[in-house]
Amino acid sequence: MAARRARAGDDAGDRLSRPRFVRNIRAQIGRVPQRPQLNRVYRRQKREHRLHWLEGRYDRVPGVLADLVRKRVAVIAIPGFQVAALAAKAATTTIPIVFGAAEDPVELGLVANLAHPGGNTTGTNSFVQEIGAKRLRLLHELVPKAVRVAVLVNPSNASATEITLHDMQVAAPLIGVQTQTLRASTIGEINAAFAVLARDRPDALFVAPDGFLNSRGVQLAILAARERIPSSYTNRETVAAGGLMSYGTDLAEVFREVGVYAGRILKGEMPADLPVLQETKFEFVINLQTARALNIEVPPAVLSIADEVIE
Repeated sequence: MAARRARAGDDAGDRLSRPRFVRNIRAQIGRVPQRPQLNRVYRRQKREHRLHWLEGRYDRVPGVLADLVRKRVAVIAIPGFQVAALAAKAATTTIPIVFGAAEDPVELGLVANLAHPGGNTTGTNSFVQEIGAKRLRLLHELVPKAVRVAVLVNPSNASATEITLHDMQVAAPLIGVQTQTLRASTIGEINAAFAVLARDRPDALFVAPDGFLNSRGVQLAILAARERIPSSYTNRETVAAGGLMSYGTDLAEVFREVGVYAGRILKGEMPADLPVLQETKFEFVINLQTARALNIEVPPAVLSIADEVIE
């Protein structure tokens, strides 16, 4: 998201300063939200600020960012699309950026320090990339008979792919499962990946955290139901659409916190002075209706630790 600012003097576009507005423009780099409360925010922002959603299209990110920098926007807010956050940081050193990162922002190079970010960036760390092993374990506890697990990654998101595959390589032997890797960066490649699933018949599917794959949650849930394969995701929305389970950050909270920080910057605070927020709330969601359809009897111990059970 971005809000346009006017020049506050001859050098206003060359330094971080309190913006004065001519009008607002919003550009969301991510996907149309599927959760009702996020949908309401999306519809309101689209009416008021010409909101645009890129549906995980990484190829469109450079063009959108170049346009925002050219318009001298006041803030670029990227709630859950760290590839775009890295591109934004590379595109400007003056416009404030508020990100939602799935990995350590320091290791990514987004900030110098979590407590004192420095520069023009700050945001939240949702740890999604760091909980892959736990999500795999929860999937195995939910489906104890699963021995072969297919892992779907988006190769266009190199960082997420590398971390996910490394986590699976380490965790799978400890949990007692074998993994096979499937790759998809387009809708057609998702269909092709499920054709491989239909042929190889793995026992479960683990979908890596990724903006594009998240944006195709309904497609993934439908295909998983068609192939009758238990599936695990990072976001609740795909489970609500029919996926079996998810474990990850509360997406609504990430959006809210990024919005709060963007608002504080618009009122004059500097991103360098706003510490990176560490997400502490994680959701374990099970779709009980999907479990029944797959003839999975959810163990009581697993059911008891679920944050939400969709009937």
